Amino acid sequence: MQRWWQKFVNNLVFEKTVSSPHSHVLIDGLAFPEAPRWRNNCLWFTDQHARQIRWVDLSGQGGMLAEMDDLPGGLGWLPDGTPLVVAMTSRRLYRVLEETFELHADLSSLASFHCNDMLVDNQGRAYVGNFGYDLHGGAEVVPTGLIMVRPDGHASVVAHDLVFPNGMTLTPDGELLVAETFAHRLSAFTVAENGQLSDRRTWAELGDATPDGVCLDAEGAVWVASPESGDVLRVREGGEIIERVSPTGTPYACLLAGPDRKLLFMLTAETDDPVDAARLRSGRIEIHAVTVAGAGIP
Repeated sequence: MQRWWQKFVNNLVFEKTVSSPHSHVLIDGLAFPEAPRWRNNCLWFTDQHARQIRWVDLSGQGGMLAEMDDLPGGLGWLPDGTPLVVAMTSRRLYRVLEETFELHADLSSLASFHCNDMLVDNQGRAYVGNFGYDLHGGAEVVPTGLIMVRPDGHASVVAHDLVFPNGMTLTPDGELLVAETFAHRLSAFTVAENGQLSDRRTWAELGDATPDGVCLDAEGAVWVASPESGDVLRVREGGEIIERVSPTGTPYACLLAGPDRKLLFMLTAETDDPVDAARLRSGRIEIHAVTVAGAGIP
């Protein structure tokens, strides 16, 4: 018997450059799902305003790994399999050990406001973004830095003057792409053997789109969750939009994953307001099948 997602892929008609109605709601009733990662045949994510680290498989069955006192942001794993999670408001990075949290790095002296998304590479280096300013308090936009945390917990700023550094993806040829949400662009950096970043350039200007979560495919295009437009956009280097998916909710994160990395997971909600999100529980994980598999990290 074929599973639902296999039938879903087989029956899908792909239409490029137009919005697609073909999506499947895997799970709903979440507060604000973020930071999707694929591991052990499951999608792992943080339910930010429910303060939980969760997982779900392709049948819709899932559970909770741990619950935090802080807002969980980015998620990743060290090479030995230990989960890492960002504590947003305290600006710390923790190792998750049997439902307890052990400090991995204190970022409060390096991040000028709440930390948010994170990418952990195969060497265990964690790249962590932060707001830079009080977003929900209505403060003026202020550039900030991107932090790298080594596996031993040593942290330093490796890029400066980024406008709300958010989702990231690491390409197979060694470039780190960073979504600068309120600059409406993706920026690229060359990653050195020691993890340091250099040769910054603009990978794509995105017009009115607000890039939040991002992921890379095998043709070098990037899928971009854009809350402002309500779409998930497939973008070529330079900024050409070649495909557009419109999920049911507003998308804040995306990931190409599944058995062959041809399922586009879209994490959506009706609001990112902390109070309203926790109250409304409008968060969903939606899935759209694609023709080009995912690539890079995550």
